[in-house]
Amino acid sequence: LLYSALFSFYTRVWIPDPEEVWKSAEIIKDYKEGDKVLHLKLEDESTLEYSIGPKDNALPFLRNPDILVGENDLTALSYLHEPAVLHNLKVRFLESNHIYTYCGIVLVAINPYEQLQIYGEEVINAYTGQNMGDMDPHIFAVAEEAYKQMARDEKNQSIIVSGESGAGKTVSAKYAMRFFATVGGSANDTNVEEKVLASSPIMEAIGNAKTTRNDNSSRFGKYIQIGFDRRYHIIGANMRTYLLEKSRVVFQAEEERNYHIFYQLCASSSLPEFKDLTLTSAEDFTYTSLGENIFIEGVNDAEDLVKTREALTMLGVKEIHQMSIFKVIASILHLGNVGIVSERDGESCHINRDGTHLHHFCRLLGIEQEQMEHWLCRRKLVTTAETYVKNMSHAQAVNARDALAKHIYAHLFDWIVEHINKALHTSTKQHSFIGVLDIYGFETFEINSFEQFCINYANEKLQQQFNSHVFKLEQEEYMKEQIPWTLIDFYDNQPCIDLIEAKLGILDLLDEECKVPKGTDQNWAQKLYSQHSNSGHFEKPRMSNRSFIVVHFADKVEYQCDGFLEKNRDTVYEEQINILKASQVSTINVRAAKPVPKGHNREHRKTVGTQFRNSLHLLMETLNATTPHYVRCIKPNDFKESFVFDSRRAVQQLRACGVLETIRISAAGYPSRWTYPDFFSRYRVLMTKKDMTIGDKKQVCKNLLETLIKDPDKFQFGKTKIFFRAGQVAYLEKLRADKFRFACINIQKTVRGWLQRIRYRKIRKSAITLQRYGRGYLARRFAEMLRLTRAALICQKQYRMVRVRREYLRTRRAVITIQAFARGMFIRRLYQEFLLHHKAMIIQKTVRGWLVRKKYLRARYAAIVIQCFYRRVRAKRQLKQLKIAARSAEHFKNLNVGMENKIVQLQKKMDNQSKEYKTQNEQLVVTNTTLGSEVTKLQKEVETLRSRQTAGTQVTSLQEELEKLRAELQEAHAQRKQIEEEFSSEKQGLEQVRKDRVEELEKENKLLKKEKEEMNRRIQTSSQAGDVSQKEIRLQVELDEERQRYQNLVKEYSRLEQRYENLQEDMSSMKFHPGHRRNPSNQSSLGSDSNYPSISMSEVGDTDDTIQQVEEMGIEKAAMDLSVFMKLQKRVRELEQERKRLQTNLEKVEELSTRKGNEPMISTSEDDINADLAYNSLKRQELETENKKLKNDLNELRKAVADRASDNNSSNELQEGYNLLLNQLKAANEELDVRKEEVLMLKTQIVNSTRQSENINHIVKWTNIKKPLDSEDTGDAPDLKNKAQDWGYLNEDGELGLAYQGLKQVARLLEAQLQTQSRQHKDELEALHTQIELLKDSLEKKQEMLDHFSTLSPDALVEFSVQQEITRLTNENLDLKELVEKLEKNEKKLKKQLRIYMKKVQELEVSQATKSRPELTRQVTVQRKEKDFEGMLEYYKEDEVLLVKTLITEMKPNAVSATVPCLPAYILFMCIRHADYINDDQKVHSLLTTTINAIKKVLKRNNDDFEMTSFWLANASRLLHCLKQYTASIRAFMTQNTVKQNEHCLKNFDLAEYRQVLSDLSIQVYQQLVRVAEGIMQPMIVSAMLESESIPSLAGVKPMGYRNRSSSLDCESGGPAGYTLQALIRQLGQFYTVMADHGLDPEISQQVVRQLFYSINAVTLNNLLLRKDVCSWSTGVQLRYNISQLEEWLRGKNLHQSGAVATMEPVIQAAQLLQVKKKTSQDAEAICSLCTALSLQQIVKILNLYTPLNEFEERVAVSFIRDIQNRLQDRIENNQLLVDTKYTFPVLFPYTPSALSLETVHIPASLSLHFLTRV
Repeated sequence: LLYSALFSFYTRVWIPDPEEVWKSAEIIKDYKEGDKVLHLKLEDESTLEYSIGPKDNALPFLRNPDILVGENDLTALSYLHEPAVLHNLKVRFLESNHIYTYCGIVLVAINPYEQLQIYGEEVINAYTGQNMGDMDPHIFAVAEEAYKQMARDEKNQSIIVSGESGAGKTVSAKYAMRFFATVGGSANDTNVEEKVLASSPIMEAIGNAKTTRNDNSSRFGKYIQIGFDRRYHIIGANMRTYLLEKSRVVFQAEEERNYHIFYQLCASSSLPEFKDLTLTSAEDFTYTSLGENIFIEGVNDAEDLVKTREALTMLGVKEIHQMSIFKVIASILHLGNVGIVSERDGESCHINRDGTHLHHFCRLLGIEQEQMEHWLCRRKLVTTAETYVKNMSHAQAVNARDALAKHIYAHLFDWIVEHINKALHTSTKQHSFIGVLDIYGFETFEINSFEQFCINYANEKLQQQFNSHVFKLEQEEYMKEQIPWTLIDFYDNQPCIDLIEAKLGILDLLDEECKVPKGTDQNWAQKLYSQHSNSGHFEKPRMSNRSFIVVHFADKVEYQCDGFLEKNRDTVYEEQINILKASQVSTINVRAAKPVPKGHNREHRKTVGTQFRNSLHLLMETLNATTPHYVRCIKPNDFKESFVFDSRRAVQQLRACGVLETIRISAAGYPSRWTYPDFFSRYRVLMTKKDMTIGDKKQVCKNLLETLIKDPDKFQFGKTKIFFRAGQVAYLEKLRADKFRFACINIQKTVRGWLQRIRYRKIRKSAITLQRYGRGYLARRFAEMLRLTRAALICQKQYRMVRVRREYLRTRRAVITIQAFARGMFIRRLYQEFLLHHKAMIIQKTVRGWLVRKKYLRARYAAIVIQCFYRRVRAKRQLKQLKIAARSAEHFKNLNVGMENKIVQLQKKMDNQSKEYKTQNEQLVVTNTTLGSEVTKLQKEVETLRSRQTAGTQVTSLQEELEKLRAELQEAHAQRKQIEEEFSSEKQGLEQVRKDRVEELEKENKLLKKEKEEMNRRIQTSSQAGDVSQKEIRLQVELDEERQRYQNLVKEYSRLEQRYENLQEDMSSMKFHPGHRRNPSNQSSLGSDSNYPSISMSEVGDTDDTIQQVEEMGIEKAAMDLSVFMKLQKRVRELEQERKRLQTNLEKVEELSTRKGNEPMISTSEDDINADLAYNSLKRQELETENKKLKNDLNELRKAVADRASDNNSSNELQEGYNLLLNQLKAANEELDVRKEEVLMLKTQIVNSTRQSENINHIVKWTNIKKPLDSEDTGDAPDLKNKAQDWGYLNEDGELGLAYQGLKQVARLLEAQLQTQSRQHKDELEALHTQIELLKDSLEKKQEMLDHFSTLSPDALVEFSVQQEITRLTNENLDLKELVEKLEKNEKKLKKQLRIYMKKVQELEVSQATKSRPELTRQVTVQRKEKDFEGMLEYYKEDEVLLVKTLITEMKPNAVSATVPCLPAYILFMCIRHADYINDDQKVHSLLTTTINAIKKVLKRNNDDFEMTSFWLANASRLLHCLKQYTASIRAFMTQNTVKQNEHCLKNFDLAEYRQVLSDLSIQVYQQLVRVAEGIMQPMIVSAMLESESIPSLAGVKPMGYRNRSSSLDCESGGPAGYTLQALIRQLGQFYTVMADHGLDPEISQQVVRQLFYSINAVTLNNLLLRKDVCSWSTGVQLRYNISQLEEWLRGKNLHQSGAVATMEPVIQAAQLLQVKKKTSQDAEAICSLCTALSLQQIVKILNLYTPLNEFEERVAVSFIRDIQNRLQDRIENNQLLVDTKYTFPVLFPYTPSALSLETVHIPASLSLHFLTRV
């Protein structure tokens, strides 16, 4: 290209400037070849004539287009030169506040001198897994690149961090190590990553200091190797240090400080543990006050010491060793304050004895003070002949003291580093490592000494390695793309390195001079002048003979020779070292310091320069064996001001750190690189229509470039990219801009013409409108005149017409009145005549009718009289005949047929009744006599017992005591009755209160429900109106936070459980021995590994079961004492009596039923008798079974008590067990009362029904008696025979039948009374027996007590009486508990009786239905058989493993896809129901525990399977809902149940604890489901939401260099294939379909979708905030369209109410922010009101990142961003930049009852559950 084409009008260039280094200008006159002057216009509108010529200035550097300014990669710039690089860095740093920028493979980091929120864990997560170049530049991107290459290429990596002091090297290295610690955390509990991070505060304390350039400057270099295992987890680390600045211990320049540890220790000197160090303020010590400023702004040294000590503790440094470290440091401070006084002769000196610092120094180190005082001022000289001691001068003694201090500190530093390495060392084999090199950058000061020389020497070596690596990468890129490779000349600094380290080089001559006994710095300088005067990299200063100049790659540096020899020798006198060897501080091992060189061992004669050169060679070998990554830190200014950019200082560092060399190497080749599709998309506007028709885009690009750029050397075509020389992209951009400018002119021309035409049409339209309105006004005036004229005529016409019409109407009205009166008179006359004729006709009609009726009645009466007389005559005749027949003998014979036999039978019956009565009387007499004899016998026994008493006084006292006891017993009985009455009344009152309270609670519940509905409605309406109440929001947030905390605990528990299992697996793998092991055959693979304790589920049961439960839960831990055992024996006797009483009650009931059955009602059928017998036998069997069960339980209790009677546990634990028992008994009593009321109601209904039936029978009977006697009708002979069968026909009054019936009733009544009396007598007799036995026992006990009392001392007697009182109170307590147990037992009995009665009632109803419809008997039986299936599944205990294996372990979701959703959950619950039905506690516990553990194992095995996780989430939640739905104790869960479902409720167990366990399991499964779904979606989100073109041809392609490192992407494809938005929507649809197919509750599915949308929002927004290339207007449009597609998908799935759209609000607002205008204050106000979901930091970040895609867009002005910040500075929000991608909404499992009835569940045969039996 010709220069005239480039340097044309409007072209912008860079010209040198002494202040700003480079200044921008614009060409105002086209340049022509040969011109001596270039006419320019500066930014301040001033003009400049810039001289050009071969001897003067060359043509200035061209400026890049504005669209390229602010690029992430400097090599992406079209013009690559120093001003372009400097300007790009400045714009990014000042305008966008971006401190990181890529320069090829180098990351340039500018120190902001401000804490930025870009290093949090969410930022680490955002950069994890990303390719370098995909995100904005960051230290984490470099660390991720190193970690990824280590994992992919299995090659060690290195990160080289360099820069000036204060540029931020240490911080960058620290953040890189933090990234590795977070991403590659240790797999076990060693916490190596924390130890690696803990080494930083220690090394900063002992190796960092304040300098004039940096408050925390590292005064040593370090290389940290972080080791990884094969799974790329951190297993250890190792640290190597280089060239500690020891001179800082004894000297600091002005405004500088010593190492931080000294000031930290002085600031904490007031602590008790540091009193022994005798430290004061740092101002009081020489070594810490030379800089005259001991403080650093914003730093608290005391707090830093606490952090240092914590880090030492974490690294395993014991407290005693820490104190030893602090003693050594304090001793150094005291050594610096040791005063050395010169003698008068000046040749010797002595120690000032007034000071105590030497004493403290020797005391802290444990050495001899006299020896140290002697050798601090003297030295020993050894010659071949003799050894003598020489005094030192004051200067020599001070130097020797300082050398000793430096020596001690250096070895303390080495010891700490060695200990850190030991703490970070691991025995595990290291697979690979990543090294982080934090080393000093190139340094040049006014006075440069030995330290700066070594630092610059190291930077020369690193620069050489850097240049070769950059050259190598460029060569690899060209070879991969198969383009011609031409050798690029780059700077080689090997001559400079040879000058330093080669033979007879600077270091070699320095070592040689050190070996000379009287070598001096000046002699060494002269040798340098003579040896290297001809070298191009060595110069001698003109004005000095004690310094030299080395031409480094960065700059010329003048070094002062003074002190080089002394620092290189690092000499410490042997006498002082020998004293230190005797130190008592053995833990620090300072006495193990390197000895003074002696003898001929060459190992001990190494100088500091030689050691540094060797360690540097070792470092270079390590770096060359790894893949390096470079971080160059830049210091923007020397005043440590935040975001202030000094261009001159920046350019110096850019030249020194090799960034510009990288630019030069890149510019020498083809720096700009484009892929073919991106080039086609960007520059297709330059193509012709003919080119666009070609299908091959690659060929189209070639044709275009060959047309536009004539020089073929300016570009090259690679396999996948087009390579351009520097400036060619800018030329293409200029052509593109010209094309667009021409198009814009055409557009403007057309638009302006269109606007003028519109204006003309508006004017013409306005004129026509005005004319139309004027003409209309005139026409309206003329029309108004015509209208008024016509109105006048109409008024006249109407007035005349009214006047004439009124006259006519008056005349007409008079005529009509006259006619009316005349016609009325004639009509009234005619009406009177007609009325008289009508009255006469009525009178005639009435008279004629009366005469005819009178004649008819007279004839009818005469006929009736005749008929009556005739019928009476016939009746009298017939009666006379019947009386004659009745008195005949044949009639009486017919009546008495069969009566004799019946009378005989009745007589026999009466005889038998009388015999039975006599036998019963005899039995009663015999019973009375036996009872009397027994009473006399008992009285005799009592008398014999009384006679046994020897002392009459004792007998009397015992009798009195017996009477007292009886009185007390009666009083106790009375109190007991009173208590029972009070209890019953109180219970009734409480019951009433409870009912009232329940009613109140129900009312309140209804009110609350109404209020809740009202609040929900208000919330919904207010949310639609955008008016949400702050209080409700706060309550909801607190609820979500509480739920979130709980679910986080569940998640943490799950994580710890997983970690524990992983540790177990590791231990098993470590302990594994070869060979085959076999588990015992009785062990199940599904053994219980649950962490939850065994839970007893029986809350309502019989008393013995409750006692057994207490024994299992509490008595094992607290066994009963002997009194409890005796009470249990008493309890056994009580149970025996209870059994007898129940037996008698059974007999009474049978008698009562028999007596009722024998009453003279309707004769009982044979079926009813059989039913009663079956009922009685069934009841007897149940009672016998229950009696046996009670006996067995009592025997087990006796055994348990006997086994545990010897245990001596505390009574508190026993009391707790009894309290648990009492609580359960109280609940049982409440249910007992309810059951009693139901029984009473049922009995009342039965009695009422029987009475009604008896009344009906009596009425029927007596009507049958009276009917034949009162009836006068005659009937047939067979009817009379049937009626004669009844006893009512014996005589006319039925007296015989009534007498017989009365006799039977009297006999039955007497028999019942007799039986009642006999039973009462028996009960009284048994009670007397029992009372006698009790009295015997009490007498024996009293006797024993009396005997015992007589032998006790008074003190022991008091103690014994107290014990007796305690025992008595315990017994009373047990009695009360027994009372409760009895009540509970009665409740159970009543329950069973109630069930029996209900069963009998049902049978009676069925029998009645059968009698009424006998033909349907079979059908009724079949229906009852169908109802017998209660929705339960029975299995044997040994089949439990097979059940769990079939339903859980080996279950595949597709196996039950065609059946009822959540079938495994229903089957498991039906099994649990059966175990509850049979009251098997262990079976329920085992099944639930095994089920939960098996689900956990399945989920662990399929931890990345979404379908399996969704399947078990649905089943776990359904099982939880079933446990709630069928829990009878919680009525709230049963409101939506059917009657049948309520019958299926659990009867015996309340599984509240297991519901909680299942709820926690559901939360864990939900979290795993979300984690799996997010893992599947994670790679798709960025590509689908930000990169794919959902709207074709919308996204413009910005010119960028594609300087991504080739190793970051796949070798051929350039990275993974991109995902489209449709792929993401399909994946979401697949997730939702899978959840719906498995029957997951819709509410849970909505929460899953909401969480996934939150993940989409978080990942999208984080990438948007970290990627400059996607922050553009087109991306905003594309993103908003993508979000609308997701919203459409939500509406299609009816999920728009799930809250998923609300989670996308931040990214929606971010998309809108990219689209809105960003210029005026109105735009700023609109943005502030629009972006409510974005934080201020996020808004500012997006505005800073906003990038125009072409030159017609404008960047966001800095003033506009400041305006936004000022407007939003009062907004209360968090300062977090990125969204937390790990956040999970708290999940809520709403109760969703199932409408499925359990008896309808069908188990497919494919499941092979044949061992389950339907019950």
